[in-house]
Parts: sequence; structure tokens; C-alpha cells
Amino acid sequence: MVSTKTLYNYIDMDVLSVRNIDLPMKTRRKTKTPRVRGNRRILGRGIAERPAEVEDRNEFGHWEIDTVEGLKSGDNALLTLVERKTRNYYAILIDDQDHDSVDYALTQLREDFGDLFPEVFKTITSDNGSEFSGLTKGLHGITDVYFCHPYSPYERGSNERHNGLLRRYIPKGKAISDYSPEAIKRTYQTLNQLPRKILDYRQPAVLFEEEVSKLEEKLRNKVKVKTAS
Repeated sequence: MVSTKTLYNYIDMDVLSVRNIDLPMKTRRKTKTPRVRGNRRILGRGIAERPAEVEDRNEFGHWEIDTVEGLKSGDNALLTLVERKTRNYYAILIDDQDHDSVDYALTQLREDFGDLFPEVFKTITSDNGSEFSGLTKGLHGITDVYFCHPYSPYERGSNERHNGLLRRYIPKGKAISDYSPEAIKRTYQTLNQLPRKILDYRQPAVLFEEEVSKLEEKLRNKVKVKTAS
């Protein structure tokens, strides 16, 4: 039995009949040693300040956020979010990768969830892109926002993984404006309905709905107590 690394080495050395071009996920992997670049500013509280319960994925309501770009100019973009416990994923069509577009999309999301939003979105972890410069201010007192170390996408690994899955349906080089909001919604809903081994083969959408239902019941009980008093 040989290790995965040994198999990859055999492929690189042409020992096997399989070639790198036959492995689409491998060709996307970075082979260069990452450079340490620390000159990019942090937009808010760093990921080191994030509570431990976010890291262990046992508590619901902790998200990772990113954008998926379309063509270089004149195209739409996608705002993507994934919940760390359930792996439920959103891909929201936005005008472009500007902070105003991101802020507007999050405002719409807040309206969709209403009073549940602070419980559904306890924390959001972001990179330091300028499109997220308004996160801390826009969600102040509602959702705690944390920022990864510069040039460290692995600190938002779930989001990166899901964006890769999304690219199977909306490949790079294809204009995002060619897709309707309905088509994009069907795409991320398809991903949310895929059973995951890491979730004991349950579907992210089902787990997410279960968690939201618990919060709705909690909110109803809270209202009843308040009304009774």
C-alpha cells in the first residue's frame, strides 16, 4: 500500500499511465511554496480572536464568506456564504465585486431572515478583500465579523471548497451575467441537496432547516413568555 503523495509522485514521474491532465482537481492545486506576504491590512478583528466554538463546528450559526468573480470587466459577481456546521451554501448574484454590492446583498439577507438573522448568523469569517470593507460596520451589534490572515484562503476552507464545486456549474471564463438568479439558486440548492460523508451522508439543506426550525421554536417560546408576563 503506497501513500497518496507517492502516487502523485509516480504520476509526475510518468511511472503510471495516468497523467495530471486526467486529474482535474490535481491540476488546480498550487505546487509552488506559498510566499509569506504580510503587508496587506486587516479590515477588522483577526481570526485569532474568533471563539473556540467556531473552530470545532459543533455550534450552528458560524459562516465563511467570499466572492466569485465573473469576467474581468462589466460582469456580475457572486457573493457566497457557507455555514460551517451544516455546510449549507448560498451563492447570491451581485452587480460586481464592490463593497456596496456586498453590503446590499447582506442587507437583503437580513430582511429575509428577519428577527432570526442574529442567531442564524452569529459570526462571519472573511478575507481582507476591499469588497468586505463594510462588513464590520454594517453588521455591528448584529453579527461578529472576523478576518483571516492575509493571503490565507485555507482559513476559509469550507467556502473555498464549495466555490470549487460551484465552478463545475459556472466555469471560469463564463460570464456570470449569462445566468439568471433562478438558475444560480437552482445550482446552490443542488449542492445543498448532495449527501455528504462528513455529515454522515445527510444533506446540508436538511440539517440547515432543522437548525433554523429550532431557532424559530426558541423565538416563539420567548415571545410567549414575554406576552404572558
